[in-house]
Amino acid sequence: MKIINTSPYPLPQYETPGSAGMDIRAHLSEPVVLAPLERALVPTGLFIELREGYEAQIRPRSGIALKRGLTMLNSPGTIDSDYRGEIKCIVVNLSNEPQTIEPGERIAQMVIARYEQIVWEEVSKLNASERGAGGFGSTTKKS
Repeated sequence: MKIINTSPYPLPQYETPGSAGMDIRAHLSEPVVLAPLERALVPTGLFIELREGYEAQIRPRSGIALKRGLTMLNSPGTIDSDYRGEIKCIVVNLSNEPQTIEPGERIAQMVIARYEQIVWEEVSKLNASERGAGGFGSTTKKS
């Protein structure tokens, strides 16, 4: 896959052999302070070209979510294979205190995944299934 990196930070990389996501960093000229419940669009300096049939998913990092209350809105964010703009992350502060995002800080993770496009077949009736129309909580066993 092709990538342009306009930031001074390393390319996204897998931190361990079993990692599904690659950490991506904030490309900021100065720190950004988010007040409680404030959100910001944080640039990464990354531009990618994915092969058709692939997407990039932008997800929160569990460490900063747990420790600082920072997470991603629109999560997971989808980067389509035909998008060529800069990857940016919608970060929100869900803590009760201001939080600072530093230049170069690892703010999100990116997972590359295959996908398929489908064609709908409009019908007037669906095949029966064991679950049927059971929704939220319908599979919980009652004692």
